[in-house]
Amino acid sequence: MSEAFSDANIVQLEIFPSRLLKPETAQSLLSEMAEIEGIIRLFIHGPRLPQTVPYGPATGLPVNHSGNTVIEVAGQAIELAVSVGSIRMEVVDADTKGRVRDICERVLPVSFEFREGNFIPRRQTVSDYAKRGPDADPLMTGMTDPKGKLKNQPVCILKPEIKDE
Repeated sequence: MSEAFSDANIVQLEIFPSRLLKPETAQSLLSEMAEIEGIIRLFIHGPRLPQTVPYGPATGLPVNHSGNTVIEVAGQAIELAVSVGSIRMEVVDADTKGRVRDICERVLPVSFEFREGNFIPRRQTVSDYAKRGPDADPLMTGMTDPKGKLKNQPVCILKPEIKDE
């Protein structure tokens, strides 16, 4: 984690809707969350969407699934590789937690569980070490997809820090 945040104040949250979210709903929810100051990192979690048919007579053909779409969040195009089943995040304090909950109540069309706990690893895992090495960015800890290919970029940075030189 960056020097600006202490581990004592960081709150980890999970938003768990009662149904998988449509890409349009996920886009509106993530767009509103991108405007909140105080979210350190966030990732979406859910079942992987296949890109091609894995077996049978149509093996290798592209899958035509409505969830395989590109959404726009904070002016950046993001290709959904999963059906959004839950959203996990780290926020700086309880005030930010309240703002996130307000957005969920306003945007989500279904009931949801709003949990506080430990959902994202705070220390580097074996998968993190294998993918990024020993000197990896601490904000990327726990953001590794163990089944993802190295050429894919499954992590999307929405608010890159501007560094003065």
